[in-house]
Order: sequence, then structure tokens, then C-alpha cells
Amino acid sequence: MGELGGFLKIERSAPHYRDPSERVKDYREFLVSRPAEEISAQGARCMECGIPFCHNGCPVGNLIPDWNDLVYADRWHDAIRQLHATNNFPEFTGRLCPAPCEAACVLEIREGDAVTIKQIENAIIDRAWEEGWVAPLPPSAESGFGVAVVGAGPAGMAAAQQLRREGHRVVLFERDEAAGGLVRFGVPDFKIEKWVVERRVQQLRDEGVEVRCGVDVGVDVTVEELRSEFDAVVLCTGSRVPRDLPVPGRELEGVHFAMDYLYGRNRWVADGSYAPSISAAGKHVVVIGGGDTGADCVANADREGALSITQLELLPEPPPRRPDDRTPWPLWPQKYRLSYAMEEAQALGKGEQDYSVATTHFSDDESGRVAALHAARTNPEDPFGPPLEGSEFAIRADLVLLAMGFLHPEPALLDGLGVEKDRRGNAHAPVYETSVPGVFAAGDARRGQSLIVWAINEGRQAARMVGRHLGTLEPRELIHAGNVEPADSGPAGPPQGRAAYGLTAEER
Repeated sequence: MGELGGFLKIERSAPHYRDPSERVKDYREFLVSRPAEEISAQGARCMECGIPFCHNGCPVGNLIPDWNDLVYADRWHDAIRQLHATNNFPEFTGRLCPAPCEAACVLEIREGDAVTIKQIENAIIDRAWEEGWVAPLPPSAESGFGVAVVGAGPAGMAAAQQLRREGHRVVLFERDEAAGGLVRFGVPDFKIEKWVVERRVQQLRDEGVEVRCGVDVGVDVTVEELRSEFDAVVLCTGSRVPRDLPVPGRELEGVHFAMDYLYGRNRWVADGSYAPSISAAGKHVVVIGGGDTGADCVANADREGALSITQLELLPEPPPRRPDDRTPWPLWPQKYRLSYAMEEAQALGKGEQDYSVATTHFSDDESGRVAALHAARTNPEDPFGPPLEGSEFAIRADLVLLAMGFLHPEPALLDGLGVEKDRRGNAHAPVYETSVPGVFAAGDARRGQSLIVWAINEGRQAARMVGRHLGTLEPRELIHAGNVEPADSGPAGPPQGRAAYGLTAEER
């Protein structure tokens, strides 16, 4: 794979981003595309590993060495076919995934030297769209079965696409006004512009998936109607119940869940006439939670013109390098990473991070609006235990955003269907089928909050199990779902290696 000894001769070229002091002035994507020659050279760094540990690191099972080699050989069309063999939406993962594959790369044994897998993946799919290589792949025949997919995030979109390509009638239900889930409404445009999401939604429609937005299953469509109309149901509703902070003053005006803020900002970016109910403009903002959601809040507050932004984390500050005694290679390293958002805030001179901080209560300005956050230091050895005595302090706060993660899916639909839940409140579906025959679950609704790459994998695997289930049933009266065209002209069966390409379809 790659160039013989390439990893010894070619330096790693990390992804390039727009200058933080400039990109904070707009909502355009800050990732900068690189020339094809540079990307090919990075593909050449991929070693011919005896065991490609990147496969183990990638939840969706991407064939990473294969398409690295194809990019190096300037065979980009073959590379996208290999990439699509395992990943329905590589432009989502190429922009948003934290790249556990790179943490597992053999070159990462020398920390910071991994192949730029995520950058290469993104370059492949961006070129594929530019060249017109991404096209709808409707089925060649209808199966006669109907499947309802509830939730149009990455898991639901992947499940819907896989099921439709098998010839099933698929209806994708989404409660919000547009499909995409948190990729559309939670993740800001400067990480992924929403036309990138919408063109995949249009591909689903062109393949024959019926996308019904603004439909709350369980309310607008009853559970009984769902079960009577469809042969199978796939729940991909996400993990949407946020973790709360039950401390005195939580009820004060100005203390909000992060996702309420992000939904409003994304809707405003999509439609400037939309007036969000939560604004950071001219305020001292405190974000509680050090993950991606918290970073997205920081970045939006930057762009709104917040006076100051403080991001707090309960856990102690991670070490600057991989701690081999805790997360040795090829595990995901628990080390400090300066987020893109805090880089922007610090460039503007108004961002601070603090670790080992437990919020004890909020106080108001006698008008019922939050004015200060009161906290204390935690014991690094027991951050969830009682805070350290005598370590109390206060932070001015006009707006507090709670970004402490999510607990489980909203229970109403699960309860309405009679689906058994696990001890964490997720749908109990060990092999994707729930306790109710014909009802499946995938994504965060099944596994709890996780990465977008896990969501895509879950959607694909759930679709496979739905297919097995439908194979045990007698089809209903055949219903034409439209868009029936010749099937995918690519190789049938498992993905082919590099040697298979260059052959005619008949030879393959």
C-alpha cells in the first residue's frame, strides 16, 4: 500500500483551517481544501501494515488502506467506490468525525505522525461530488415490503438508504422541519454547511425514499397507524434528553440547555428572519461542559459578539500527550486538545477554559435573571465526589449553557410501542431488533450518545437485520414506490480490491 517507504520520506501535512481571527466573522466552513497532489502524497504515507489497526479504530469499517492506495495511484473514481462500500455519507464523517482511525494508525505509535485519513476521506468525497460520480442508486425491483424509519439523523438516513436500495418502500419520518438531525440543527454551519446535508437528503428522495418532515411520530402519526401501514419500524430518534444540573438557581432566566441555543442559531443562519429566543450578544457567557456541544456553543457565542466566554469542565485537565498507562495505542488517547472554538475565543482575547470545577448554585440580580455562577474545585482523584472545602469562587454569568451530554432517547415513543429499555433508558435491542417483533432501533437511541460514524454504522447494520426479518414475511400487495432504474453498476458482493478495478463489468 502507498509508496514504499513513503512514511519515512513524506512529512505529515495536517488539515488546514482558516485563520481563527478571520473565520469567526462568518458562518462558512473553516476547513480549507488541499490540492489533489498533496492529498495523493499523504495517501502515499500509508504503510503496508501487517495488521491495519485503522480498521479497528474505524467504527464504520472503512477500507482505509485500500482507498489511501487508490488516491496515491490517482484512481479517485475507484477510491470513492471503495469509500461508499462502507460509508453512506463520508462528507459527514470527513468533516465531523474525531478520527479514531488516526489514533489507531500504526504511524501514530510516533505520536502526531498518523496518516491524515480524515483529510483524505473528505477529499475523495468532495471530488466525487465535483466530478458527478455520486448519483442516485434506486433499486431495480420492488420487494413489496414497507419500512418506516423514525428520525432523519445520520443513523436514520443510512438505514433508509440501505433499505431502499434493497427494494423496500421506505418512509423517513422527521419531527423537525428538515432532515439531518443534529448534523443539521446541532452542528454549526462553519463545521458543515447545510447544503452538504441537503444534497444527501435529495439523493434519498431521488432513490425513492419518501421523506416526511414536520411529522412527530406518536403524535401526528399514531403508533397503531405506523404498525398497520409498515412491515417494520426502525427507531433512530437519537439520544435527545439532555443531562440537567439540579442545583439551586437552575430555574433562573438565562440558564438554558445547549441544544436549545444551538437549534436557534442554526435556524437563524438558515433563515435570517428567524428570531432565536436565546442570544449571547453583549453577554458574559458560561458554558458548562467541555465536549463538542460545548465547543459549538463557544463558537456561536464568539460570532454573536459575547463579551466573555468561560468554558467549565468537571473533570481534571487531560495531559498534553497520550498517557500510555491509561490509553495506550491504539486506543483513543485521553489527552488535551485545544478545540477550534476556544482557539477562536482566545484569538479574540475573550475565552477561558477551567477544569476540575463543580457548579454549586446560581444567583440572580434580583430580577429573576442569572447574574453569577458559583462553583468550587473538585478533587482530581474523585471529581464526582464532594468539592474541596475552601475552594469556592464565583463567575459573572449573564447566560449559562448546559452542555453536559445526553441521557437517553425521549421515552414517549418507546413506551407507546411497548419497547423494553435498558438500564440507561435506551431502546434494548442487542442485535438491533427490540423486544417488539418488527421494531428495530439504531444509533444513539440504541447505544446512547456517540459519534456520527457510529450512527452511520448502526443505521447500516439495523437495515441488514430488518432485511433478514422481512425475509421471513410474505410481502404485501406490490406497491410501486417510483424511481425504479437499473441497479448499481458496481461490483456485486463484497468490495473488490485494487486489482479488481480496471476490469470490465463482465470480467468482474
